[in-house]
Amino acid sequence: MFTRWKIIVLTLSSVLLLSAGAGNALAENHSHSHDAGIPAQLTLNNGSQWVTDDNLRKGMEHIRAALAAELQTIHAGQMTAGQYRVLAQKINQQTEFIVKHCKLDQKTDAMLHLVLADIMAGTDIMLHDSGKAHSGAEKIINALDNYAAFFSHPGWTGVHPAH
Repeated sequence: MFTRWKIIVLTLSSVLLLSAGAGNALAENHSHSHDAGIPAQLTLNNGSQWVTDDNLRKGMEHIRAALAAELQTIHAGQMTAGQYRVLAQKINQQTEFIVKHCKLDQKTDAMLHLVLADIMAGTDIMLHDSGKAHSGAEKIINALDNYAAFFSHPGWTGVHPAH
C-alpha cells in the first residue's frame, strides 16, 4: 500500500539523485524503470505535450475538481485551516492513486514527477502550516497550470473558470 511518505521519499530521492548525477530512484513501486532520472525543469516532448493515460487523467481531474470546488473561498481568503486540511487530504488521495497506477513511459513519468512534487509540496503546506495554507493552494494551482501546458489531456479545462 502506498503511503504519502513513500511518495514523498520516492519523489525527493529522485530529485536529490538527479542533482547528484544519478538516475534510478523511483523504480520502487513502479512497473517500469526510471533510468532517465528526474529532469531539472518541465519541458515539452520535442515540441509536443507529453501523452497521458486514463489513470493520470482521472486522478488529475479529481484534483482539479476538489480545488475548483473551493476556488472562490480560497481566493476570498475565507478558507479555514480545517478546510485546507480536508482539501489537502482529498488531493493527496488522488496523488497516491496517480503514483500507484503509473503506466507512463520513462520520460513522461519523469516530467510528471515534477508536477506531482509541486502538488505534494502544496498539500504539505496546507496540512502543516495554516498561516501559509493559501500559498500551498496557489502552488497546487500553478502545478495544474503546468500540467495543462506540458501534458496532453483532452478536455482539460484547468482550474480557473472561463472568462
